[in-house]
Amino acid sequence: MTMKDYETLIASRMRQPRFKHSKNVAKEAVRLAKKYGADVSRAELAGILHDATKETPEDEQMRYIEKAGIILTPLECSTHKLWHAISGAAFVQVELGITDEDILNSIRYHTTGREGMSLLEKVIFIADFTSAERDYDGVDRMRKAADKSLEDAMLEGLSFTIADLSQRKLAIAPDTFSAYNEVAMLKTNKKK
Repeated sequence: MTMKDYETLIASRMRQPRFKHSKNVAKEAVRLAKKYGADVSRAELAGILHDATKETPEDEQMRYIEKAGIILTPLECSTHKLWHAISGAAFVQVELGITDEDILNSIRYHTTGREGMSLLEKVIFIADFTSAERDYDGVDRMRKAADKSLEDAMLEGLSFTIADLSQRKLAIAPDTFSAYNEVAMLKTNKKK
């Protein structure tokens, strides 16, 4: 499939605002990939596909997850907001035949992050936070961090996620804490 084919497919799976977001994430992913040396075409593809199942009914999302053989943790089972990232990776693998593990992980962990993220995973994680239509308190700080370094942007994004979820008394994925700790320790060690 060409990028245009993927865009057409994704446009058919979501409302216009979500499709605009996906296109913006792909565009921002390309910019960040060029800046930090990630594969540009893979970044664009992961960006356009990252929310492939965001507007898919939950029962259908669960079918994709089961079809891909993914076993959800208890936290993932009870936190439906995380499903679209997991089912999105499953959909891309099972229905589109994409087997590139880096692309699949970029989709799966674009909301939580995780320890040991690849360059492409970080690019998609940050592109989702900083895409052109994003307008939340702190987005300008996030964009400045993304222009400084991926690690600064990761720390900013993960801090934002942890603070937001804890303030709302919601569960936080262990992967998010692991990603935060890894990046924080990396930054601390660089200062020494």
